[in-house]
Amino acid sequence: MNLLSFLSRDKAAKMKIFLTDDHAILLGGLIKILSTEDDLEVVGSAGSVQETLDQLTHKNVDLLITDYNLPDDDGLTLVRRVKQKYPNIKIIVLSQHDEAHLIKEILKEGIDSYILKKDSYQELVNAVRAVKNGKVYLSSDINAMLMKGLNGTEEQRLLTDREREILKLISKEYTNKQMAEELFISERTVETHRKNIFRKTGTNNLVGLIKFAYANNLI
Repeated sequence: MNLLSFLSRDKAAKMKIFLTDDHAILLGGLIKILSTEDDLEVVGSAGSVQETLDQLTHKNVDLLITDYNLPDDDGLTLVRRVKQKYPNIKIIVLSQHDEAHLIKEILKEGIDSYILKKDSYQELVNAVRAVKNGKVYLSSDINAMLMKGLNGTEEQRLLTDREREILKLISKEYTNKQMAEELFISERTVETHRKNIFRKTGTNNLVGLIKFAYANNLI
């Protein structure tokens, strides 16, 4: 095999990665870390669901690494649309959310890995390598959480404690800004929780949500 053939084969063997996150600093860090690995190549990045879908139409991508919180929709929507249109693309969700119900809902969509933003960069690299080799990879914290559920030590509830707090404030007609200030979280995080609450309760408007909440003793 001549040198040109070897280099061509080596280039073809690289896993082509696309990154989705609306935090430019985080994206820069991820690109820097992943680009130091000889068999990995970052071929693009985006800050929203729609921008990601637009770029995937003309890029050759093996792996999508996406946040859950995105400005135009949530990561679950992106996962579903990518799985539907590009079933061969592997997906890692990199998120700050460690709520059991949310993680289980995302895992049901057939993603290849779920890791937390608080995890180390090495954990991310380990996840990418595991996925590259056809394995499913969950961070140690996520594994521990799921094991608690299997052992029956985690209470199975429709809404998390935080979602119940948000629901109570919704019933008091708080705005997203007021809820963020009350709970010391960002407005975007409040909006993510709102979307999760509506999805989990199967409601699509405020009146229906409040009726469901009272009927099921959620508030």
